[in-house]
Amino acid sequence: MTPYARRGVHGQTVETLARRVLSGEIPEGATLDLVALQAELDVSLTALRESLKVLAAKGMVDARQKRGTFVRARADWNLLDADVLRWQFAGGTGSGTDLALLHNLGEVRGIIEPAAVRLAAARRTDADLDALEAALAAMGEQAGGAAHAVEADLAFHRALLAATHNELLERMEMVIESGLAHRDEIVHSSPHGEDPVPSHRAVLDAVRDQDPAAAERAMRDLLDQAVRDLDRAHGTRPATDEGTANR
Repeated sequence: MTPYARRGVHGQTVETLARRVLSGEIPEGATLDLVALQAELDVSLTALRESLKVLAAKGMVDARQKRGTFVRARADWNLLDADVLRWQFAGGTGSGTDLALLHNLGEVRGIIEPAAVRLAAARRTDADLDALEAALAAMGEQAGGAAHAVEADLAFHRALLAATHNELLERMEMVIESGLAHRDEIVHSSPHGEDPVPSHRAVLDAVRDQDPAAAERAMRDLLDQAVRDLDRAHGTRPATDEGTANR
């Protein structure tokens, strides 16, 4: 799930093709006209083929003799790939598909993060606590604006996964971060979110105390708050008078 380099003609071509496939502009099962795409995108055939190799590695396209290069069924796509997630969110904030994907990712977080934080509570080091404290402090700062708050939130959850000292769980940050960053952007555009610091502080305190059960409870409370904020931002839950925040 390692992201590819997005720079230059190669990166631009990958992005264009991926978004067309994900939007359905190039539908599942369609055979690609490479000559027409080469002319339209104004790239060499070699560059086009190299870009398609990126999509093939993510399960989105395939090439067969006599049939050529075609779009595979969505069931074959690597939907947990960080780039595939990012491309889906790039379609625009607030669409029904966008919201459904965020809720799906929320369910994934609800499975992964409560279990991960139990491990973090049992295994955390002083260095892990320092990283969590730094992220929480940054989260409470207002001067940096929304972008700063989003990055601080990502840093906190990244540090939690790192504190598990399980290299496979640490790699899950690539799945969680795509949805978390997008969700934070939506919540920051709404005036109805709750203050994120207390819920994150509760998680950190339990991790510091090396209390796995308390850490799991605190994480589940945090995730419930995240759902409330997203629902309020989309107008599906009554607003409260609590302040704007990210989760």
